[in-house]
Amino acid sequence: MRNKFLGTGDGYHPLRKIRIALSGMKYAILLDFSVAYKVVISVAVLAIAFIFRAWVDFLVILLATGLMLTAEMLNSAIEALCDLLVSGYNEKIKVIKDIAAAAAGISIVVWLTVLVVELSEILPLLS
Repeated sequence: MRNKFLGTGDGYHPLRKIRIALSGMKYAILLDFSVAYKVVISVAVLAIAFIFRAWVDFLVILLATGLMLTAEMLNSAIEALCDLLVSGYNEKIKVIKDIAAAAAGISIVVWLTVLVVELSEILPLLS
């Protein structure tokens, strides 16, 4: 993207931005197990909601999954950046990592709650 203030960059390219976002998602899924297994679980539950045409349930699950994955990937990025900047133990880095992990943890609790509630409503449709 072209920086208006510095006059650098090559301009806005929406397809390039999409490609970069997909590349980041690929790295997150392949390199971070905590993201990978949550994607697999979410896709399975989303498929069940889609099959039963439970559209509101599908959208609620999709929203909770998106928020959880966003928090989880930001947590991973913050941890990687902290590790890159400081190789040894640092109390301030520990606090930063703990706060990022807490944010991801809260999103995971909300995500799990949504999955449990939605599955409890969808699974009776199987019988």
